[in-house]
Amino acid sequence: MRRTAVVLYNLGGPDSSAAVRPFLKNLFSDPMILRVPAPVRWLLARLIAWRRAPVARDIYDQIGGASPILQETEKQAAALQERLGDGYRTFVSMRYWHPFATETVRKVVEWGPDRVILLPLYPQFSTTTTKSFSQTWKNAAKSAKFEVSMAELCCWPEEKGFVTAIIGRIQASLTKLPEDQPFRILFSAHGLPKKIVAAGDPYADQVERTAAAVREGLDIDSLDSAVCYQSRVGPMEWLRPYTEDEIRRAGADGKALVVVPIAFVSEHSETLVELDIEYAELAADSGVPAYVRVPTVNDDPAFIDGLARLVAAAPETGTAAGGARCGGGFADCPCRTAMG
Repeated sequence: MRRTAVVLYNLGGPDSSAAVRPFLKNLFSDPMILRVPAPVRWLLARLIAWRRAPVARDIYDQIGGASPILQETEKQAAALQERLGDGYRTFVSMRYWHPFATETVRKVVEWGPDRVILLPLYPQFSTTTTKSFSQTWKNAAKSAKFEVSMAELCCWPEEKGFVTAIIGRIQASLTKLPEDQPFRILFSAHGLPKKIVAAGDPYADQVERTAAAVREGLDIDSLDSAVCYQSRVGPMEWLRPYTEDEIRRAGADGKALVVVPIAFVSEHSETLVELDIEYAELAADSGVPAYVRVPTVNDDPAFIDGLARLVAAAPETGTAAGGARCGGGFADCPCRTAMG
């Protein structure tokens, strides 16, 4: 029987307080994240990690001292493994903390597949996430002299199962609002510096596509909603509107908030601390009548079914999009590049 290895990958997170600083150093050492010459990046990564580590440790202390993202991803991988059945085996890899690509490549080699599929747990493509891991995986495979057919899924912003899972969670969350309370849905995504998007990164466009698919599926008359961006770092201009500003606007408008993490599929510090604690406090201070945070899709059966469909539709080799391709103007889109 033919054997296919499916590698689910995500950002990763520190698994202990001691891991916070090296995790941050790995993050800011990535040339896709900190786009400066290598010697400068080497120094800046260490400086930023040293300065941010105490704040980051405080954040992780609020959720037990470590990121839950690896455990959440392992649950998703196990659910997908069960769904795919014989001939497939799922593996988990992370970009900035264990298991690194080098570790996962070794496990895949030991299993001996005929084919590998890289499956990002980033619904929307960005050079800072999907491309970064793809390059790292290829380097690790080359170092291990591991050569088999390989396919990559670059993105799946409107995948039916993903959208269905989000809609189900929103509908359940709406029942927590006071009766007849006017509300606004905020689709909150991780931010990105505007200069990266201006250079041709399709991330923001794909976030909008996900939000549009969810709006259509909700089928609520006169739905009040907005896409916004969280988690910005540093003084540069990032994608707007900022989630904080949208929370303040909702307070001024007397609208309750239903906050949907539209670009995250697992719970981690940005959802459990930034959304659940920091932004909830901001909402209360801003006069928001009610604040409800919608859970991430995690291992929702509809979402796992969607991942299985992506695997089944993956090409033998090369890169494919799980849905409509990007339009013009996105030079960093790998599928657009493949089309010429």
